[in-house]
Amino acid sequence: MLTKVFVYGTLKPGERYHHSYCSGLVTSNQPANARGKLYHLKKRGYPAMTEGNDKVRGFILCFEEAAILLKMDELENYKPGRPAEENEYDRRQIEVFHPLGDSLGLVWAYVMSPKRVIELGGVDMPDGWWSESRLACINC
Repeated sequence: MLTKVFVYGTLKPGERYHHSYCSGLVTSNQPANARGKLYHLKKRGYPAMTEGNDKVRGFILCFEEAAILLKMDELENYKPGRPAEENEYDRRQIEVFHPLGDSLGLVWAYVMSPKRVIELGGVDMPDGWWSESRLACINC
């Protein structure tokens, strides 16, 4: 069974960590959207998604091995079983959608609490798209 992960930041194709974490492991990728709210974390230089009703744009990455989640957990500072306030993100399954609106089902995603976003200087990205090339436009 494929392991599917929704990525919206540094793990997207062409971004900082895609090659080192995903190269040779991704069997397919597909543009997708999720319901949430996207922020750029000024103090960290990467994005965070919270729960919400806006559109967060990213990709579904498909992997043959579920072990990829352990590697991503390390990057995202998430440890299953650790108290939520000690994790930077929470890994959970969320529903994602084709850009035209049809549901693509449940996939794994890393979601941050609104409290943590505020602590890390989160800047709202109302169009739901993050990329390092846009950082100069956000006054980092």
